[in-house]
Amino acid sequence: MPSVTTPCSCACTCSNAAQSAPEPLHPASVPQASATRAVYRIINMDCPTEEALIRKKLGAMAGIGKLEFNLMQRVLVVEHGLPSSAGIEAALRSIDMHPEPVGSAPGVEGAEDVATTAPTPGIPWDRLMLGGLAAALAEAFDLFHAWELNPFGLNIASWPPLFFALIAIACTGLGTYKKGWIALRNLNLNINALMSVAVSGAVLIGQYAEAAMVMVLFNLSEALEALALERARKAIKNLLALAPEKATVLCADGIWQEMDSREVGLASRVRVRPGERVALDGIVVAGQSAVNQAPITGESMPVEKKPGDSVYAGSINESGSFEFEVSAAAENTTLARIIHAVEEAQTSRAPMQRLVDQFAQYYTPAVFLAAILTALVPPLFLGGNWGESIYTALILLVIGCPCALVLSTPVTIVSAMAAAARQGILIKGGIFLEQGRRMKWLALDKTGTITQGRPQQTDFAVLGSMAAETCTALAASLAVRSDHPVSRAITEQDGVRKAGADKASLLSVEDFSAIPGQGVCGLINGEKWCLGNLRLVHKLGGSASRLEKQVNTLEEQGKSVVLLVGPQGVEALFAVADTVKETSVEAIAALKKFGIKTIMLTGDNGQSARLVARQAGVDEYQAGLLPEDKLQMVARLAQQGMVGMAGDGINDAPALARAGIGFAMAGNGTDAAIETADVALMDDDLRKIPRFICLSKATHAILLQNITLAIGVKVLFFTLAFMGLATMWMAVFADVGTSLLVVANGLRALRFSK
Repeated sequence: MPSVTTPCSCACTCSNAAQSAPEPLHPASVPQASATRAVYRIINMDCPTEEALIRKKLGAMAGIGKLEFNLMQRVLVVEHGLPSSAGIEAALRSIDMHPEPVGSAPGVEGAEDVATTAPTPGIPWDRLMLGGLAAALAEAFDLFHAWELNPFGLNIASWPPLFFALIAIACTGLGTYKKGWIALRNLNLNINALMSVAVSGAVLIGQYAEAAMVMVLFNLSEALEALALERARKAIKNLLALAPEKATVLCADGIWQEMDSREVGLASRVRVRPGERVALDGIVVAGQSAVNQAPITGESMPVEKKPGDSVYAGSINESGSFEFEVSAAAENTTLARIIHAVEEAQTSRAPMQRLVDQFAQYYTPAVFLAAILTALVPPLFLGGNWGESIYTALILLVIGCPCALVLSTPVTIVSAMAAAARQGILIKGGIFLEQGRRMKWLALDKTGTITQGRPQQTDFAVLGSMAAETCTALAASLAVRSDHPVSRAITEQDGVRKAGADKASLLSVEDFSAIPGQGVCGLINGEKWCLGNLRLVHKLGGSASRLEKQVNTLEEQGKSVVLLVGPQGVEALFAVADTVKETSVEAIAALKKFGIKTIMLTGDNGQSARLVARQAGVDEYQAGLLPEDKLQMVARLAQQGMVGMAGDGINDAPALARAGIGFAMAGNGTDAAIETADVALMDDDLRKIPRFICLSKATHAILLQNITLAIGVKVLFFTLAFMGLATMWMAVFADVGTSLLVVANGLRALRFSK
């Protein structure tokens, strides 16, 4: 028992798609009125190395405000107060970045759609193969020379290794040298600068074969990392590909015409054939079908759709044909809002990612300084050998590359968020993904969160001499004319709906009237019939004493009771209640296994709250709360640790904002709740919260594994280098292998399942 705590071209029916529409789930921060947001796609910006270089270059310019980076989509947003963006583009080109203006949002320069995913730059496999062959020949000639082997009687001198090493470096390393020179010119010690210095130093001290092998392996690692990172990008591309570009729209002349879905306006009528994807969000107005909406909500089974039901862009029509009325323009569909939130979440850094980035800022210069000291101190002060000291310093530069460490977090975070989105869990930032594992309390709204959110018929009994089918037909004929929730629950009940599904089968009702607080009445076949509560029975002069015990018993169970009254008295009883979702019971049980306590916060009366709390299995509940009371309760719980809040209504928005993690029931939730929350559950299934916790724990484990591996390998090779047991190509292999391992390990989050 829970404890109680104290308190288009054709003349279509649509209007232009640019009409006002709901705001995105998690809109980007709004710049000052005088600022302009310039959005660029930069094809060769896909690594923190380029981000650091751009930050240093643009950060020094007057008039530049906030910079937002989306490395996964290679998009840069610059908030500035300059007369034009020409200076920004010139600065980017000066560091070999090639900006392409994009964006179609108001106040954003450019003409393209920012959501379009950038193509992957081509990898020069031919030059890599030729460079690898040349490096192998340099290594072979070096070995022959070192072992004084002369199998063909030739005079093998030291120039062949140099010759083939230069070919290998020219084939694979010119780009690295160019980037390294730009970095050094801008006083930025990135991996390209480190590698350029290391390879040049190896050539100068006569380590030609190793210089060639280091440059080839480094560029090979860059290519392999690009391929691995593309898997994470494909998760976003797959979201973009869900919604079809075309929709079949009814025009004013009655002709169905295919048109661009971005040009379809609100209230347009769209037809969907079997097997087609739904192009836009809308409300079904004709037809019936089973729709697979797993890409949006994560539901594994197709959902039956009938007139009045919602459909989502990107879902798949499995069987029948239906028509729907557009409720959101293309840029504001649920799918578009999901994509927007996922892309925006990539620009915000998780706490662990920020920590790693800050560490890398100091780590690289420290490595460079350590390499200089290693090269100079032993020969100058300790009697060491210059060649050996410089070689050890070059190894430090190679193993000092921070790529594996920096890559360890963003790939994992983005992969996890993409996996969550595929299951209908929309996470608005890596910070919430990291915090989920720390949650101690989860506060839940009752109506629409734990319960169905709408009354359903739970009991039916015949009290007179009439047949059950006749009673349900009479009740349906009266209830269908009322918009009261209890009446809707009766008309939606299977038996009644079958009797009243076809309007022709409903009985004719005359002189229909609604009696506030009591029920409805009307003449059917010349006889007066009423559907209402006990007060209405008393008003009609009927005897209700024999019913009061039965009605009171049902009402004590939190049910609303209505009676069908005819000329001969009370003929039938209907009980209606907002029932607890089975999924809510499963979710709360799963949360308890994680050690998370649950509390239900509701504005309902204590009796109803007690019954729902007992059925759902929550640890505590509190009833009769106003929105500010829920806010205060969440604030009080936050003193005990991380607290989450799940809700769907406007009255939940303050508590959702105050909670460490706010979960919005986005299926039927209000825009206010969805906008305020940090995580949106697209099908109102609370079981997704334990899944979110699982994903948070798994993501944290992968992050720790990646960081431990990256740092551990570097410590090992630093030690081997000072012991004289490491070579440059071994250091490159270790660095390349570590980078690929952390990327591959991070991509495991994409495979997170239910």
